[in-house]
Amino acid sequence: MQRKTYANIDGNILKNNVKEIIKKYPDYDYYFGVVKNNAYHHGMKCVLDLIEGGVNYLAVSSLEEALAARKYTTDTPVLSLQPIDLEFILDAINNNITITIDSLEYAQKLVKLDLFDQLKVHLAIDSGMNRLGFKKKDELEKAFELLKENKHITIEGIFSHFATSGVMDPYFDQQVNNFLEITSVIDLKEIPIIHMGRSLTLVNHPKLSFCNGIRLGIIMYGFSQSRKDGKSLQSKIHILKRKWLQKKYKCSPTTLENDLHLETAMQLYSTVISTRSVHKGEVVGYSTYKVEEDGYILTLPIGYADGVSKNFQYVYAQGEYLKIVSDCMDMILIFSKKKIEVGTEVEIFGKHIPIRSVCKITHMNAYHLFNQISHRVLRVHIHNEEKEEVYY
Repeated sequence: MQRKTYANIDGNILKNNVKEIIKKYPDYDYYFGVVKNNAYHHGMKCVLDLIEGGVNYLAVSSLEEALAARKYTTDTPVLSLQPIDLEFILDAINNNITITIDSLEYAQKLVKLDLFDQLKVHLAIDSGMNRLGFKKKDELEKAFELLKENKHITIEGIFSHFATSGVMDPYFDQQVNNFLEITSVIDLKEIPIIHMGRSLTLVNHPKLSFCNGIRLGIIMYGFSQSRKDGKSLQSKIHILKRKWLQKKYKCSPTTLENDLHLETAMQLYSTVISTRSVHKGEVVGYSTYKVEEDGYILTLPIGYADGVSKNFQYVYAQGEYLKIVSDCMDMILIFSKKKIEVGTEVEIFGKHIPIRSVCKITHMNAYHLFNQISHRVLRVHIHNEEKEEVYY
């Protein structure tokens, strides 16, 4: 570890999170672990922990990510949620990658290829996001028949994605109805896996009777999606508004609060590389901060190129919360009243500064925060009792 800046990734926490989720929601046959963007920047090695926890299918955004996941598992199925360029279909077949088919045109091109081995496919349905998938049922029907006729193609799954939580809007229910209408021209019983839900809809809604798969994303990484109503006047107004909207739109039953006990697995640390005394009135960094009292400026080798800026506001070292007073591409500058020696480890977030706190301070959700921590930062992956330094 040359730079002494790293993200600690506790795979045992990830494993236990998945176990907890499956224990709470045991009625699915397929638990898709979504590990796109390098497992939400936790590092693809996390697939080992997720599989041990109970994930039995992996989902990624592209063929490149699918191949990265294959470095850690040869047996667990991997689904690319985006269609892959048919130029690389042999890579998918050779590595047992399941592909997504989202249009009749794509299906027509696929069946014309000289496939030499079995290829598993999932059909994407556009139930309302207008992003990917079949939107017209006649096109779905034609594609379904074409694919069924090809001896090298197995239609293993069909899925869609919800645009909203459906807690205060009718769009969740509308998307369910759209999915059933579009797929009414085929026999869903012929398809082994049907998956629509994601982390948020898993905890907010009862299981859809026709689905036997669920996609687990941010929830695996420590965010239960539980929302507890407060007691303030603003909270009471929000509750009344929610109830009014649910009644107005005749929303299906929803659950806001759950008792999932999950932990975040990522902790971020850096190290003091310089300590210098400063006096009141001196300027720090790019003339962005004027020292308010005598003390010390600590320089850490982590900056906005790594995903950390002065918007984080504070770090933790030697029992104190210290203010970030300036940031650079590769460094942040911290003010301390007392001298802290070079080599001292500093917590950016972790035990003393929870990720949730950073999200609140920066007005960022966890998705953005995780994916903001760049690949320049070394990941120290803990799997069972072993630690491994991994650069991605």
